[in-house]
Amino acid sequence: MNIRKLRFITLAIAITGCVNANAQSRADKFALIPYPKSLTPGTGSFQITDKTTIVASGAFANEAKMVNVLLSPSLGSQLAVTTKAAKGAIVIKRDERLTNPEAYTLTISPQQVVITAKEGAGVFHAVETIRQLLPVDVERAMHYNSLSLPAVTISDAPAYQWRGMHLDVARHFFSVSYLKKFIDILALYKMNKLHLHLTDDQGWRIEIKKYPKLTEEGAWRTFNNQDSVCMQRAVENPDMEIDPSHIVKHNGKTLYGGFYTQQQMKDVVAYAAARHIDIIPEIDMPGHMMAAINSYPFLTCNGENTWGKLFTKPICPCNETTFEFAQNVFKEIMAIFPSKYIHIGGDEVDRTDWGKSEACKQLMEREGIKDLPGLQSYFINRMEKFFNANGRQLIGWDEVLEGGVTPTAMIMYWRVWVPDAPVKAAKNGNHVVMAPGNPLYFDSKYDKNSAKNIYFFNPIPKGLTAEEAKLIEGAQAEIWTEYVPSEKRADYQYMPRMTALSELLWTNDQSKYDSYKHRIINQFARLDALDVNYRLPDLDDMIDTKVFVNADTLKVKSPLPGMVVRYTNNGTMPTASSPVLNNYIIYRSQVVKLAAFTASGRRGDIYTINYKQQPYAAPVKAEDAKPGIVVNYYPGDFKGTTYLPAAASEQKFVAPGIVVLEEVKAPSFGLRFKGYIDVPQQGIYTFYLTCDDAGVLKINGQTTVDNDGMHSPVEKSGQAALDKGLHPFELNFVEGGGGYTLKLQYSLNGSAPKDIPASWFKN
Repeated sequence: MNIRKLRFITLAIAITGCVNANAQSRADKFALIPYPKSLTPGTGSFQITDKTTIVASGAFANEAKMVNVLLSPSLGSQLAVTTKAAKGAIVIKRDERLTNPEAYTLTISPQQVVITAKEGAGVFHAVETIRQLLPVDVERAMHYNSLSLPAVTISDAPAYQWRGMHLDVARHFFSVSYLKKFIDILALYKMNKLHLHLTDDQGWRIEIKKYPKLTEEGAWRTFNNQDSVCMQRAVENPDMEIDPSHIVKHNGKTLYGGFYTQQQMKDVVAYAAARHIDIIPEIDMPGHMMAAINSYPFLTCNGENTWGKLFTKPICPCNETTFEFAQNVFKEIMAIFPSKYIHIGGDEVDRTDWGKSEACKQLMEREGIKDLPGLQSYFINRMEKFFNANGRQLIGWDEVLEGGVTPTAMIMYWRVWVPDAPVKAAKNGNHVVMAPGNPLYFDSKYDKNSAKNIYFFNPIPKGLTAEEAKLIEGAQAEIWTEYVPSEKRADYQYMPRMTALSELLWTNDQSKYDSYKHRIINQFARLDALDVNYRLPDLDDMIDTKVFVNADTLKVKSPLPGMVVRYTNNGTMPTASSPVLNNYIIYRSQVVKLAAFTASGRRGDIYTINYKQQPYAAPVKAEDAKPGIVVNYYPGDFKGTTYLPAAASEQKFVAPGIVVLEEVKAPSFGLRFKGYIDVPQQGIYTFYLTCDDAGVLKINGQTTVDNDGMHSPVEKSGQAALDKGLHPFELNFVEGGGGYTLKLQYSLNGSAPKDIPASWFKN
């Protein structure tokens, strides 16, 4: 090769390496989440000492205070706040030209820090950006003589105005201190709405002075079936232990519960408001009211307070005493929560008893109400008038659309199996918050795709014009707590995947996903300092069932620096004293359990790999095999794939692959895909089955992937050693109602997963 050309190539490689190194250094220095709209690194740094002043007008007094809340624990004293210009200061300025109330610019130079914004929310978001640029130890109030900020210019504003999290404190209760911690984490990642689900069948959590029994009695319960599940899971996972601070002895009974006094909640509301987070209270009605009805049975149509086929019996919309109660409750709620929005719930209402009530029959005739959904709308619309008269706006779950709703109500969409609900709402003129169960129910089980599914979620549903799309306010994620019994478990369920939601709603740039995956790793040390029990990163290439012909070597890369992977092969759970995994050779069938451990001994998720030794399965002959796969369709309710009938169904179709055909219309159903899979070469094939609810894949009559059970979308995987040719194939799938997910992919000898070609399926 020409020497000059060689030198050029060498120089190009060196330059490329420098560019990559600089890009990596920049990513580490500015590992911000959510990432700003515009970021330009500068030269040098600004040093903050206890002599630094804050220059701000009275209009930004709260934000100047928040700067001191951030800095003074590490500097040892409050920074002086002045309205006069000063050298080497942190300067907060108003900029009327900014149109977005949450927009800001942040300019850090060696001479000063300048924050400009139109409103306090924008200033506060700039302060939280500064927080992420500071050393992690400021979260621990570690003492510094000076704090260094890298020079940078940032111009920033959110893509969506509703960036929310929901926390259900009714099923399991959470302390005031945890609510404040939760608010701090929301603020750190520029979320601005906290939706508190304060009441449900299992507990009433807010003091209502006019109806004291709501908390004297309704805030407490004996352990229920959900508590029992938590107790069982706590045997292997201490995070699932029910918080003993919420357990009391009363009249010889062990009771679980708790509630917030009005003064406690006013304090929480003020804490959130200082951080520009709006707390939206939800008092769920007319359904989910068992905790109230137990103490005030006059609320029902017939005095009964029982479970129906699916849900509890609701309060009665046909008695004036019901409206008197509801309005009295909401008057006290409005005195606690200044939020423009009040959430009334309105979901999962068993209306059966309304149809039997003489009072309801008379009301429906008098008001011209045609059906029971219309009767629910009568209740919702009447309550909305009360809210509006008090300067508030009603929010309801998307069921409130069913009987008709005014265009002024806000709709919160959650039912993924009713995909046109947000479209209908927007076309009706309603503002909409997207909160679909998939992917935004954070009480659902994590898998390796959780963060990516959130990051690539599009809050704008198909079928809207550009003008209608403006009615989509944003999105929020839910933490329902039937099986979230502790504060540690709540942390685990929402972090770190909330950061993906934060970046989606603020930055809204899918091209930054690879950068996000690196930046989130940089955030873990800060979360450690904030005592957040976040879920540790996934171990790569974990396959539930692995096969090998002769031998295999199990090697797993540690997901983070300082973490080690430990294993057991005797059925016990890995502990901090289990052997460290280091190219473990598999030469016989066995079960291996793995977990990553931090230096402090904290354990990540446990992975169970079922190793099976098997030869390459010989193909079968099927001379008359035709393209496609036979689908047996079983309408009805099934609790798992084992409940599907063994016999062929009356309704059969031929599908091109693993898809749910349009002919499948039942809300709950089972499918059996049966035929052959024609693999093009010998190898170890890995199959990845994602389903909601249950699914089991069998190849050559052997269970390859077991994803059975009623659950949200989760990926499971398994392998089969196959020779080239046709192999018997069967996939059983059950949808229990509430929207389905079904996806099957494959990889060969460790290649990247991809969809199975339709040409492989035969029948």
